[in-house]
Amino acid sequence: MFDLSGKVAVVTGGNGGIGLGLARGLAGAGARVVVAARDAKKSAAAVAELDKLGRGDALAIAVDVTDEDSVNELVRSSIEQCGGLDVLVNNAGINIRKRPEELTLAEWRQVIDTNLTSAYLCSHAAYPALKSAGGGKIINLGSMMSIFGTGFAPAYAASKGGVVQLTKACASAWAKDNIQVNAILPGWIDTALTRKARGQLPGLNENVLRRTPAARWGGIDDFRGIAVFLAGPASDFVTGAAIAVDGGYSIQG
Repeated sequence: MFDLSGKVAVVTGGNGGIGLGLARGLAGAGARVVVAARDAKKSAAAVAELDKLGRGDALAIAVDVTDEDSVNELVRSSIEQCGGLDVLVNNAGINIRKRPEELTLAEWRQVIDTNLTSAYLCSHAAYPALKSAGGGKIINLGSMMSIFGTGFAPAYAASKGGVVQLTKACASAWAKDNIQVNAILPGWIDTALTRKARGQLPGLNENVLRRTPAARWGGIDDFRGIAVFLAGPASDFVTGAAIAVDGGYSIQG
């Protein structure tokens, strides 16, 4: 139920942070992982790490997830080099921490395009291959801000709310094609992005520890299991779901 041997999984933003944690899980379960990201040096390091965990045949493909031609080339090249496509993980994302009145239109569009439009572009490009293969899995990365609002990240919250609704729409449309589409909602995870947030937002660390029942920040390896579950046969009757991986943060009153 959790064996991904012979599967090909594309992970956008898979060269660091949560994306790398997801890629580690997929590689460890036997999938051939395609790390799709812009930073070639980081991607090469990620591939070397994944090769030690899995089959030894991970590869990196450069992509701009906001550009339709680049995304189409990612999917085409992944299929050509790996022989198919079974799993797509839409993980690439950014945040610009500004209040709504401070955020520019260009910044708004940058966040929406990177976080939400990219998930549409990648899913749209991958759909024909998944359908022709008889089914597949799409895993989208939402956020706690898919649920909660916050004054310091309006574009990010809007994009991540949109990711959940896109997940439900695709899950409904593509269930007949045996394609399951689900979302993961990370809580406060220790990554380069959240370390930057801790420097920008006084008291954030203390508030996260106080509110999280697990009393710790998450780590990227906390995503290995959910990646394998949502990518494998164990989740064949799970679609349109948004699953929190947050140590209980979202259930705390």
